[in-house]
Amino acid sequence: MADPASKAAPAAPAPLEGAQLVLGTIALSLATFMNVLDSSIANVSIPAIAGDFGVSASQGTWVITSFAVSNAIAVPLTGWLTQRFGMVRLFTLSVILFVIASLLCGLAPNLGCLILFRVIQGLVAGPMIPLSQSLLLQSYPKEKSGTALAMWSMTTLVAPVMGPLLGGWITDNMTWPWIFYINIPIGIAAAFITWSIYRSRESATRKLPIDSIGLALLVIWVGALQIMLDKGKELDWFASPEIVALAAVSLISFVAFLIWELTEAHPVVDLSLFARRNFWVGTLALSLGYGAFFGNVVLLPLWLQQYMGYTATWAGIIMAPVGLLAILFSPIVGKNVTRVDPRIFATISFVVFALVLWMRSLFNTQADVTTLMIPTIIQGVAMAFFFIPLVSLTLSGLPHERIPAASGLSNFARITAGAFGTSITTTLWDNRAAEHHVVLVESINNASAATHQTLDVLTAQGMTQQQGLAYINRVVDQQAFMLSVSDIFAASAILFLLLIAVVWLAKPAKSGGGSSADAAGAH
Repeated sequence: MADPASKAAPAAPAPLEGAQLVLGTIALSLATFMNVLDSSIANVSIPAIAGDFGVSASQGTWVITSFAVSNAIAVPLTGWLTQRFGMVRLFTLSVILFVIASLLCGLAPNLGCLILFRVIQGLVAGPMIPLSQSLLLQSYPKEKSGTALAMWSMTTLVAPVMGPLLGGWITDNMTWPWIFYINIPIGIAAAFITWSIYRSRESATRKLPIDSIGLALLVIWVGALQIMLDKGKELDWFASPEIVALAAVSLISFVAFLIWELTEAHPVVDLSLFARRNFWVGTLALSLGYGAFFGNVVLLPLWLQQYMGYTATWAGIIMAPVGLLAILFSPIVGKNVTRVDPRIFATISFVVFALVLWMRSLFNTQADVTTLMIPTIIQGVAMAFFFIPLVSLTLSGLPHERIPAASGLSNFARITAGAFGTSITTTLWDNRAAEHHVVLVESINNASAATHQTLDVLTAQGMTQQQGLAYINRVVDQQAFMLSVSDIFAASAILFLLLIAVVWLAKPAKSGGGSSADAAGAH
């Protein structure tokens, strides 16, 4: 489905060459890295931030939620903002404002100010990831668009893993404001280089009326949904009137948003993109896969820290090797994504993800560091074959002027799915653990000889009977949460195998020669 304005749209600028291409790629990748890093770096610093401001840890989590909510609202606006202000101007301004917001976050005198500055930071960060993707695709020749996606995906793969590790180290060895201050030199360099190279390649702009009703509905349904997902577990989900109200507000405003945007002449979000089969199939596969992946990325370090005795730093070390094979294989996938059917590459990714999660489902409380790390290392292969082919498939056949809107919409779906994945995974973990706990304690009673024998051994070591029972309960808890983790890993493995069928609903992307642009969605 062609954009009404596409007839008048200018041709894409010529690809960059030499040093400009290298510097442009580095600058765009740095901005993406900074943005993605900031979405996860604060997670491990919440106790320190809450302690400094004299608030509870649950209040401190609003530092994460405020960024997530505002970012989720801003991402799908990328297409409209690009048409209004221009791709290069909008990207550079986003980076500069992100740097200023980061400085303000570090200087925040209290929690209220920090949350306000995180909201601003999330809003201005919205266009950065979709536009970095669009500008990179525009910088490379159409036959090398896969390489551009490889460069982009490596930063989005490594940053979420580096975030908790770097955040933990900074919090332990420096002070928490430095998790925000480190953005300043990176952002200044990225903005300066991007403007120097790309300002002469600005996209066409046109004055569009502001779809204020569509924007208001977007803010309401996304904001209510994100707060519901963040607070659901804490408030026991739909047992809480607050969660029920948030769900109702989100659903009603979402339906109203869909109706309005599909009938509005100048919608703030271009939902007509979903009329393209490859766009909706690619977005669906990318979102479901990312939701399952991100939920498990959150779950594994939680389990290691809460029930396996690992520190935050060591949990980060266990997760870190995922980037090794991802960085090694991403350029290979990028070079070949226009020659090989992206659906084949995506299938490889889903199979390897399923293998990794099946291996993790076999973990027990005796698992050592090596056992824990092997699936993490293998997972790097799955990640390399995940982003590039699915983004390529999602954007295939789109004219270059529609790439920012398509990239913004698909990234919005992916980010929202990540929030769903986190909430669903952590809730299921607690619920399944409670069920396993009930089953495990059935055999611990006054009639059990094993129970009396264990208590006798513990009392002989100096414990009272109450202390002995509390110790047994902790052991049961550890086993229950381990069994729950295994259940979730196994279910996630099955989900990835089912996603293979989803990705094959897409049409084959053309490959080779002059058609490769269609395959990568560059033009």
